[in-house]
Parts: sequence; C-alpha cells; structure tokens
Amino acid sequence: MMSLSPKLTQKLAWGLSWAAGIVAVSILVFIIGYVLTKGLSIISPEFMFTEPEGGLSGEGGISSCIIATLWMIIATMAILIPLGIGAAIYLTEYAPDNKFTRLIRYSVELLAGVPSIIFGLFGFAIFVLALHFNYSILAGALTLVCLLLPFLMRSAEEAMKAVPQSQREAALALGATKWQTVVHVIMPAALPGIVTGITLCVGGAVAESACLYVTMGGSAGMPTSFLSGGRTLAVHVFYLAMETNALDKALATGAVLIILILIINLGTKWLSQRLQTKMRGGP
Repeated sequence: MMSLSPKLTQKLAWGLSWAAGIVAVSILVFIIGYVLTKGLSIISPEFMFTEPEGGLSGEGGISSCIIATLWMIIATMAILIPLGIGAAIYLTEYAPDNKFTRLIRYSVELLAGVPSIIFGLFGFAIFVLALHFNYSILAGALTLVCLLLPFLMRSAEEAMKAVPQSQREAALALGATKWQTVVHVIMPAALPGIVTGITLCVGGAVAESACLYVTMGGSAGMPTSFLSGGRTLAVHVFYLAMETNALDKALATGAVLIILILIINLGTKWLSQRLQTKMRGGP
C-alpha cells in the first residue's frame, strides 16, 4: 500500500483543518445572519418596552423578559463565580493528590455530562418545593449554578494548571505566602482562561431554557425581586415558537438575545483586561 509523503500529509491536514474551520464559521454566520435579518425588522420601541400579553397571536413585547434575563444572570454569576473559582483554587493549589480529590474530579466530570433537564427536575424538587422558593428567579439561578459549576471548575482548574511551576517556585523563594502566590502570580496568569470559562457560562445561562422552564415558572409579568417568577428571553423564544403563531416575534426575540450575548461578552472581555492590568500592578 502506497504511503503519503510527510509534506503531502501536512498539506492535507492543513487543508482539512482550514475546510473544517470555514464550514463551522459559515454555519455560524448563516444562522446569526438569518436571525438578525429576519428579526431586526420587527424590533421597535413598542416591542422592546412592553410586556408580553400572551395568547396565540403572541401580542406584546419583551421588556419583562429582558429584565428577568438580566436578573437571572446577576444572581447566577454572583453565586457561581466564587464557588467555581474557589473550588478550582483548592483542587489545583491546596488539595492533596489522594482518592478523595480524584473522586471530586471524577464527580465534576460526571456532572458535566448530565442533561440540563435533569438539573431542572432537581431544581424543581429541591429549590421550588423543598426550600419553598416557589417558581422564582432565585430558584432558576441556583439550578443554573448546579448546571454550570462543573464546567467553570474545570475551566479555571485547567487555566491555573497551565501556569508554569517555576513561577510558583520563584514567588515562594522570594518569601511570598501560598495565598499571595495564588493571588498575585497564578490568578493574573490564569485570568484569560478563567474569563473565557466565565463568558461561556454566561452564554450558557442566557441560552438555557430547559431547566428554567420548570424552575422560573414562565410568568410574563415584570419581576420585582429575585423571588418573583419570570421568563427569560430563551424561554420566551420557546413559548413564541411552540405555542403561538408569532414566528416573526420569535426571530426578533432571538435577535435581541444574540445582541445581548454579544454585549455581555464584550463587556466581560473589557473588565477582564482591566482586572488583569490591575492585578499586575498597572494603572
């Protein structure tokens, strides 16, 4: 059997990599372009600043859905980020390499593969019924924390593992404590990877609908607190697409959702750059 030369193999691999990248980007651009093209023409001040009215016609706007989405993101990230990064710091820098630590890592990897609807049922049983949070933004946020915590832990842990061991040894040799080494050496170096994980978690939270469907209740009214029920933009898209005849408004809501995710991602990237500069002693 004739074997390919190394140069030809390299060219084939390079070409296949480029082809795969182009196909993936093309699909993404087509989906986003289609939703934005169809949806932006429907968006108006009335659509943005009125609440959904319900019914098969899908009357009303999405103001309460935008507020519920923002509240849900704030509540989720406020709980998720300290837990996820704290657990990653413990596993990477403090935990001994024993059976218990390996069990934690195995459990985290196992939870990362559980379908979101299972987390939704768990959140419904624990947060809605057992803890009496009822259908609320808080119940949905706590459910999302359970869903996203394994991913953020692994992302932060891998980012910190990528920091060279020599940097730790140099800091300790200069008299820094373990915690000072973590805060002033490891975290600034690992911050881009951690922020990437946080950004993906924010995107996952905004796009999630299955577990929020059974924990937030789907109320179309304007939320007044974290204990109020609500309907995120993703859940509202589901309602519009499946239970009404307003596909045009579903596409418009999808366009707003894409723009919101883009704004959050850009804002997160800017804040991470500022924080990284400050942690390194910059202005």
